[in-house]
Amino acid sequence: MTCKWLLFDADGTLFDYDAAEKIALQKSFEEVGLAYEATYLLVYRKVNSQIWRDFEQGKITQQDLRVRRFDLLFEALDLSCNAHNFSPRYLRHLSQRGELILGAEEVVAALAQNFELALITNGLTDVQRPRFAASALRDYFNATIISEEVGAAKPDTRIFDVAFAKMGEPDKAEVLIIGDSLTSDIQGGVNYGIDTCWFNPAGKPKASSPTPTLEITSLAELLKI
Repeated sequence: MTCKWLLFDADGTLFDYDAAEKIALQKSFEEVGLAYEATYLLVYRKVNSQIWRDFEQGKITQQDLRVRRFDLLFEALDLSCNAHNFSPRYLRHLSQRGELILGAEEVVAALAQNFELALITNGLTDVQRPRFAASALRDYFNATIISEEVGAAKPDTRIFDVAFAKMGEPDKAEVLIIGDSLTSDIQGGVNYGIDTCWFNPAGKPKASSPTPTLEITSLAELLKI
């Protein structure tokens, strides 16, 4: 590998999305006057995961995704709550959570000394922009690509076209994408013809497809590679 650019995913790779999600959901329930139970998070994660898979496959827009996931959540929980009012509260709380994956700041700071870094995310603009701007990582990245602003999402090759344009059109052999999602990050990299690194801290079993170029269980392994 003759890598010059590292193309990082955000949530679940650099940002601790699970921690942020948990706090944002609980605070949103409290804000609308609904009692919160720990089991609600498990239901939400199941619903939200399916919604984002639908988005990756082009079955739902990001605008509709914002509200639809909460319609499905309240339906599953048999609760009466207006999803249109709940969604902006949740997004506001989520945008204020900047918890990082263990070692993310140290690893990014070290890598930035030898590589060009870019961030590519399927997340929502009003969550990602303020969270990234307030994070300790902001000064290390030369480009930020957000699917909602581009009009295409990983694994669609169009978001990579935008990323490469912002990166100055590097050779594909010089770019490595690093992410925790096989269906968006790794599949997207495979579709675009660049090397891929699957961040798999939970040690999930490998799927038959797509096949990542590299696999790591901690971000610190990137320094050794």
